Amino acid sequence: MVESRRGASARAPRTKFESHPSSQIVIGDCVAEMSKMAAGSVDLVFADPPYNLQLKGDLKRPDESHVDAVTDDWDKFDSFAAYDNFTRAWLLACRRIMKPTATLWVIGSYHNIFRVGTIMQDLGFWVLNDIVWRKTNPMPNFRGRRFTNAHETMIWAARDENSKGYTFNYEALKAANEDVQARSDWLIPLCTGDERLKGADGKKIHPTQKPEGLLARVLLSSSKPGDLVLDPFNGTGTTGAVAKRLGRHYIGFERDHDYAAAARARIDAIEPLPDATLAPFMTARSAPRVAFSELIERGIISPGTKLVDSKKRHGALVRADGAIMLGDKVGSIHRIGAVAQGSEACNGWTFWHVETHNGLRLIDELRAEIRSEMAAS
Repeated sequence: MVESRRGASARAPRTKFESHPSSQIVIGDCVAEMSKMAAGSVDLVFADPPYNLQLKGDLKRPDESHVDAVTDDWDKFDSFAAYDNFTRAWLLACRRIMKPTATLWVIGSYHNIFRVGTIMQDLGFWVLNDIVWRKTNPMPNFRGRRFTNAHETMIWAARDENSKGYTFNYEALKAANEDVQARSDWLIPLCTGDERLKGADGKKIHPTQKPEGLLARVLLSSSKPGDLVLDPFNGTGTTGAVAKRLGRHYIGFERDHDYAAAARARIDAIEPLPDATLAPFMTARSAPRVAFSELIERGIISPGTKLVDSKKRHGALVRADGAIMLGDKVGSIHRIGAVAQGSEACNGWTFWHVETHNGLRLIDELRAEIRSEMAAS
């Protein structure tokens, strides 16, 4: 008999979870436990639900050896309708506790991800991307009757169509990718070796443990230090381990006591990274505004200083009021930079330099010094 996966009723008592926990693993049905949480309290959800693989028997290799596949009861459902009801219940529970700015990640395979995606859209989630996780070391197709299943799909979605202000660390991802936009196909190996949790018998504790590299990219792309991350299907705690290492708070729900125990031990052993390595990537949009006049007011640049371009073809005089002058033209660093080039627009911060004993220095570097002082104060 397949176990029912319905959650608690709408009348389930509301329990206020500790605000900003370091990490919690709660044993119980995720829908019932989420019903106890305050609405709009979670910054990011990562869900790795049962895939409903519909395996009819043991898998064997051509030499008749056994393939260690997912045959656990938690992955078995009586019908597609039962799976859809289960999916709808946990998605609704997640949506209720998500902040308006929160986003949700769901991972799956061809067995379930299309059904999950349809239900997400029916419930009002707004799909932002689908991410293809390409496995460098996929399990081969032993019977040779299908393509090797070398990828899984993740859906990344906002709570609704009108969601604004969700976290996407675009500039940090781009900088880490050699200044190229991060793509929607991620090449990451399966969880193997020392990262794979094993029991006393040497066998893997969980059949579908996800690699920490995958979760690190998810959390680094769509959350900030101090955010509350929730995983409704905790398993062996990969999301929690990565969240703790990256300075995020975490709540995970798990029905299996053995999985929960292994996850707790795993997460307890994690040392968070130093704060300096987790500081948010400061973008031009998020950085404090510093006017060119502040460089003059602070004595970093003096009135009468000559600004030049990188090749010293143009020179402009700094005025006491913060404007600069090129010939008979007076204006901002941006306007006069555009005049100098005969263009419509110019970023004066990256065009103009000051001459120092050590050569030319961008005025943008001087602005960065002020911003660093502001961040430290």
